[in-house]
Amino acid sequence: MQNCPSYNAMERRTVPYIANLLQSCIDKKSHLSGKLIHASLLRIGLLTDTFLSNRLVEFYSKCNNTAYAHNVFDQIPQKNIYSWNAMLSQYCRVGMLERARRLFVEMPERNTVSWNNLITALVKGGFDRDSLCVFDDMVLQGFVPTRFTLASVFSACGTLGDVESASRCHGFAVKLGLDYNVYVSNALLCVYAKCGFVVEAERLFEGIEEPNEVTYTAMMSGLAQTDRVEDALRMFRSMSRKGIRIDSVSLSSILGVCAKGGIEESSFYDQDVSFLCKVYGQQVHGVAIRYGLESDLHLSNSLLDMYSKNGGMDSAEMIFAYLPEVSVVSWNIMIAGYGRYHCEKAVEYLQRMQSCRFEPDEVTCINVLAACTKCGDMETGLRVFDSMACPSVNSWNTLLSGYVQTGNHNEAIKLFRAMQFQNVQPDRTTLAVILSACAGMGLLESGKQMHAVSQKAALHNDLYVGSGLIGMYSKCGKIDVAQLIFTRMPELDTVCWNSMIVGFSLNSLNEEAFTFYKQMRQNGISATQFSYATILNCCTKLSSLFQGRQIQAHIEKEGYTNDIFVGTAIVDMYCKCGDVDEARQFFDMMPCRSTATWNEMIHGYAQNGQGNEAVHLYESMIKSGGKPEEITFIAVLTACSHSGLVDRGVEIFNSIQRDHDVDLIAEHYTCMIDGLSRAGRFHEAELLIDEMPYKDDSIVWEVLLSSCRVHANLGLAKRAAKELLRLDPQSSAPYLLLANMYSSLGRWDDAVAVRGLMTGKQVIKDPGYCWIEHKAEMQSFWADDNSTFVKDELSVANET
Repeated sequence: MQNCPSYNAMERRTVPYIANLLQSCIDKKSHLSGKLIHASLLRIGLLTDTFLSNRLVEFYSKCNNTAYAHNVFDQIPQKNIYSWNAMLSQYCRVGMLERARRLFVEMPERNTVSWNNLITALVKGGFDRDSLCVFDDMVLQGFVPTRFTLASVFSACGTLGDVESASRCHGFAVKLGLDYNVYVSNALLCVYAKCGFVVEAERLFEGIEEPNEVTYTAMMSGLAQTDRVEDALRMFRSMSRKGIRIDSVSLSSILGVCAKGGIEESSFYDQDVSFLCKVYGQQVHGVAIRYGLESDLHLSNSLLDMYSKNGGMDSAEMIFAYLPEVSVVSWNIMIAGYGRYHCEKAVEYLQRMQSCRFEPDEVTCINVLAACTKCGDMETGLRVFDSMACPSVNSWNTLLSGYVQTGNHNEAIKLFRAMQFQNVQPDRTTLAVILSACAGMGLLESGKQMHAVSQKAALHNDLYVGSGLIGMYSKCGKIDVAQLIFTRMPELDTVCWNSMIVGFSLNSLNEEAFTFYKQMRQNGISATQFSYATILNCCTKLSSLFQGRQIQAHIEKEGYTNDIFVGTAIVDMYCKCGDVDEARQFFDMMPCRSTATWNEMIHGYAQNGQGNEAVHLYESMIKSGGKPEEITFIAVLTACSHSGLVDRGVEIFNSIQRDHDVDLIAEHYTCMIDGLSRAGRFHEAELLIDEMPYKDDSIVWEVLLSSCRVHANLGLAKRAAKELLRLDPQSSAPYLLLANMYSSLGRWDDAVAVRGLMTGKQVIKDPGYCWIEHKAEMQSFWADDNSTFVKDELSVANET
């Protein structure tokens, strides 16, 4: 019957009609109606028609009924390429990648659509490297990539950070004339921006004739990623002026730039840029309201993030309160924001989040842990950590970092052992943190064990871990091992060089530190604020004004003069090298000063015998709103002591607890007793000693004994000497000071007796050590008891 002419004519009329009905079901996703049509086709025997069967596969795919689509596909007697692509497309769309791969292999023929389907599915499924391999096969088999192919491939390159593959595919795009296609250009631009190749991205951007919002968004992200925050902000301004469509994605992107510019902890933080970011962020908020986009959850979360990172928690709180919809991400941003400024509030927000029946995720817990770490509340942090069902290595790292930052190195090592018992594999951050803990406690053996763990995990050559190993061995006195690790590193960055320079400085190898600093510059490694602060400290230890001025010239050339840490180090260097006027000149030019800066300048005046200037500077600090700390008072009391400003010193000493709420420490008493003793006011000095809680501090008694010798107070000198010998029987200081005192009084027999007692108890005087700067080089000497200088190059000393 099917072969009769009338039946064939009816079929020709029926097939288009049913196809139209199926298309309607596909468009409307009418599952029930489509199944009825499927039943009708079975009844009238039209399922053998490949065209209609293909439409059925497409219909079931649209309705997410993969099983039915597969059954229809299997029953098609004569499958064509459309049949295979329809089924492949469905497998790819629902993420059934293994089935998609098998089906792709079984295909008797393929076209560009087949390759695009598989490549796109692999990229979406996170199999980026596999997608590049499939792309290579596609090209080898002579298929021509389309703009969709290249866009997917560029996306994979961006995720992998594979610029080499992206450049090769860029060549394909040029060859095919697709390099000016906006779709392809935007995808390639994203790759270059993500991988930090901003120069290439800018060149590509300039060649795009009609950039759209995606182009600008990608370019802004790339600029921000490489710390060019101001350029990213200018890009947004240009986008607005050219009338490019602004949507929630582009607004979220520029808000991310504003947020990045407001993070004080970042390496590129600048106050002027931070202010600019705040202003731009507020303007973008206004634009979002004008366009009616403030209800977009992703954009609202970006606004929360921007305000929280720029210190505007009041604005963030207001936005959060009026959000039409709140997500876990919104809560996390608020918790992270308060964690930077108000740790208790972060914990409060966690409790509010749980009371609103939101389940905290790992990011929530890490943010709370970070907040607890910042305020030193490790007890609460540990409770949060213990509440996590299965903490990841990131959560362990956050808690470990907290213990190390709060000085609980022992607890950090115990936690690491617990982490090992739970079979959580450490990563580079874990090892670097534990190495820091070992260094902090001087635990060489534990540090060696961490070294072994890093080798087992193949992380010992990692830059982050390598610098941690260098720091650990340096702080444990094994500078030779640290240097060996440094030389064996396959790659070196600024952190590794800094760790090595600090290691030399810690081990009093300041000249070696200078040598390494020079090598660092010769190797084209840019010095950082940390590099300059460290090497200036070496100049200070060597009292080398010549080298200090050379380093300052480098600092000015590199533009680090306004950095507060570097500036403080420059002030300290000039003061300790004796050029206090130069120090004050630089101090006055500094745009901002920390308490440490004030302390160094006050202490510099004290060291150089300018007590009045030190006191005046201390008073200026108080008037300018500076908050003095323990070290501030040590500096100003030392100045009062050395310059005979005893009454002013007594006033400042009495104000420490009363006016400034700073606890008195042993050094404060030592300075005060030194000042009173120098002035011959021994009665007041003894009263202060009797009431102070630091009677077992040997420095106090040494200071008192030294002043007793100057003023010939023999009675008090004997008491001070007796206390010193009680505290340290092998110390040579009390014997020598007492013997010299007897000699100055003409009591030679008593002086000889003290010297004899010193010899009988085998107490040895340490030799003196000094150095001079000669022809821009440091020459060092040591002296024996007879004050005879010993030096390999005596001619240098004679010349001097």
